[in-house]
Amino acid sequence: MDTPITEWTIAKAGIALRQGTITSRELTEALLDRIAALQPQLNCYISVEGERALEMADAADTEIAAGRWRGPLHGVPMAHKDAFDREGHVTTVGTRLFNEPAAVTSTAIQGLDDAGAVNLGALHMDELAAHGYGQNRNFGICLNPWNADHVIGGSSGGSGVAVVSRMALGALGGDTGGSVRIPAAMCGVTGLKPTLGRISLHGAARRSWSADCPGPLAQTAEDCGLMMQAVAGFDPADPITRDVAVPDYTADLTPDLQGFHIGIGVGPPFDDIHADVAPLHADAIAVFRDLGATVTEIEVPGAALANDLQQTLIKPEITMMMRDLLQRTSDISPEVLGTQDEGNMVPATRYLEAKALRGPVLEEHVHGVYGKVDVLFTAGLSGPVPTVEEMSSSDVAAISARYRNDLRIIRFINYLGTPAMSVPCGFTPDGLPNSFQLHGPPFAEKRLIEVAHAYQLATNWHTRIPLL
Repeated sequence: MDTPITEWTIAKAGIALRQGTITSRELTEALLDRIAALQPQLNCYISVEGERALEMADAADTEIAAGRWRGPLHGVPMAHKDAFDREGHVTTVGTRLFNEPAAVTSTAIQGLDDAGAVNLGALHMDELAAHGYGQNRNFGICLNPWNADHVIGGSSGGSGVAVVSRMALGALGGDTGGSVRIPAAMCGVTGLKPTLGRISLHGAARRSWSADCPGPLAQTAEDCGLMMQAVAGFDPADPITRDVAVPDYTADLTPDLQGFHIGIGVGPPFDDIHADVAPLHADAIAVFRDLGATVTEIEVPGAALANDLQQTLIKPEITMMMRDLLQRTSDISPEVLGTQDEGNMVPATRYLEAKALRGPVLEEHVHGVYGKVDVLFTAGLSGPVPTVEEMSSSDVAAISARYRNDLRIIRFINYLGTPAMSVPCGFTPDGLPNSFQLHGPPFAEKRLIEVAHAYQLATNWHTRIPLL
């Protein structure tokens, strides 16, 4: 049976569009129909730009027919977390605080536009990107299509839901403390947090100048690579970006991993993985061995310390960057107000120490891990996907403990600034997806894509779609 066009990967759609076997309008209309059918149920979009999307699709069809093909994203319908400015549109950042249309388009969205992608709209996110579970009082809860009793992850939760429910072929999110990788894991899609400075943040909502990092969510690692090709690179408008050559992320992808050395992270903070999750990781490791990779266990220097330092680093920055908004207490939920104000409790000396240690901790980590292996493998989630009830409890201490436990294998990467990819690897007994992470040294995104691509050729977890 032919796969419905809404279930195509970006790579497959790009080939069909170039060959003329389908038009961008046909593909865009099919996705808009799916959005119309599922948005009332899932609520993953904050705004749908249907009319504008069809105009972009028609323009893409005209260019492709005239031989002016821009590349594999040309005519492909996508969406983005509502934290990236698009000229003439209000960027909500998941709040009701903003009502002025953006004056310019963010560099990342402009990169997708220049590649010819079709923009379907802006996606649901946690209020001010403040949490990691996808709940938002301003725009309603976004539901997990696998089981509405469970959370979607955040803060790019709408991005994860849109991709897994095939309401967009790809989505752009942002990762300050796991906000691409968490929803990717909890929704069952592939998500890449690139190296800090690999993608420009000009025109994007900011929380932390030390950790904010845009990244793609898509069905496959290859699709993430195709999106990276359009958005990665130096931007003089963003001083955090680095002038490092952008590789061809999807060139020379192979089905085997001969010559790759994969290290399995052991010890704190990677121990105590839930019994429902650990077998999924063991199965994934067996696949890597079958694909020809050398697999060994490895201690991960700096990871536990980096977890602690990440919070010390970003909390004062969040409080500083949000200081004016935090005065509008009636417009912000109490939960968000509480977390955004935590930076005031961090002494300046501790913040400066966290900044000063960043270089040495990164150097120790890179030498201690990537001097021995090519890629680091860790859990993507330390346990099953939490329920909405668990994360809505009045027991603040219990929620905080669960949050810390879930993020102990996530946040260290944001302190180090290194790339990491969440890859679906199966389902826990409750029927919810789970994942592993692949990590690499700075600017090694291509390496992660290569390893994940080989794994996905040998498995089909990334193709699973919830019954809706």
